[in-house]
Amino acid sequence: MCKIERWRISVLCLCFIFSSILSGCASQTSPFAPASDDFAANSNLPLYHGQAPYSSSYNEAKYVSRLPQSINLGREKVILVDPRAFAWGAYDENGELVRGGIATAGADFCQDEGRPCRTSVGTFRIYSLGGEGCISKSYPIGKGGSLMPYCMFFHGGQSLHGSPDQMFVEANISHGCVHMRIPDVEWLRYNFARVGTKVVVLPYD
Repeated sequence: MCKIERWRISVLCLCFIFSSILSGCASQTSPFAPASDDFAANSNLPLYHGQAPYSSSYNEAKYVSRLPQSINLGREKVILVDPRAFAWGAYDENGELVRGGIATAGADFCQDEGRPCRTSVGTFRIYSLGGEGCISKSYPIGKGGSLMPYCMFFHGGQSLHGSPDQMFVEANISHGCVHMRIPDVEWLRYNFARVGTKVVVLPYD
């Protein structure tokens, strides 16, 4: 097989993978584009399942600065999701912010399902933890199989899970899940979250 044919096949495979993930949780096209200084094309971080490279210039401080540096929700670990700030934060038992970053939530309305898709607002508990190979049973609609790496379910079919950097824009466009960067959600899954960990989703408005 010539080099050109191998290159074309590689491009087609990448396109297929991205379309599978996008159909899994994204419900509509956003009018916003990621800022060039926040999202870059390449980095040396490890990949998963052949995905495109992660951002090497991701500005974590931009999103951390939008979060409270401390909270008072009881002496336990808390994962905070703020759909208005497009941010998440992990708080230790003393209420101190230990890590945070970009997160996007459910869309106001999903055209493909004809229903509101906002992530449920309130206080929840993680009841199920998945690994790198976590997949959706519902999306794509009628088939399932979309990748949801390091999924952590907290309310019905809604979970925190990873998405490639190239899919992030400052807009809530999913079917209800909370999307996070893969390095962030992997850290959260194995270094912070447990079954029973509190998840607080703040109001959209």
